Amino acid sequence: MLRSFIMNKNLNINTLMTPQDALVAIMVAGGASDENISNRELVSISRIVDHLPIFKNYDPSKIKVIAETVFDLFEEEDGLDALFGLIKEALPEKLYETAYALACDVAAADGKLPEVQLRFLEEIRHELDIDRLHGAAIERGARARHLLLE
Repeated sequence: MLRSFIMNKNLNINTLMTPQDALVAIMVAGGASDENISNRELVSISRIVDHLPIFKNYDPSKIKVIAETVFDLFEEEDGLDALFGLIKEALPEKLYETAYALACDVAAADGKLPEVQLRFLEEIRHELDIDRLHGAAIERGARARHLLLE
């Protein structure tokens, strides 16, 4: 599936995604997993890219291209598998927990987590082989950072 998607889009797998692109892709996917990426989730992605050291020297204009790739993959029959393949191809294993933490932060940004987003986060945790205890700690941290006074 991944190879056919790449060939259909005339993409080169070796240059398709950088590790930073993969982190952006997982954030976009986490936000869009409920079929509606909110303005708060988009602002969260932008702030993360602007402020975290992992994105030093990253061109923020690439966010739109990566988002379009994620949306295109979501429309494909096996697109989720292809997305995870691209992410795992580009992302060093040492950044898997970082990817999960960023996905959790974006998903929590609008103050609500519908069941579909929770299931998608579970899928990310499974695909990236995040230990349950580490995953719970990451999720709790995201929740704590995005609580509202209301």
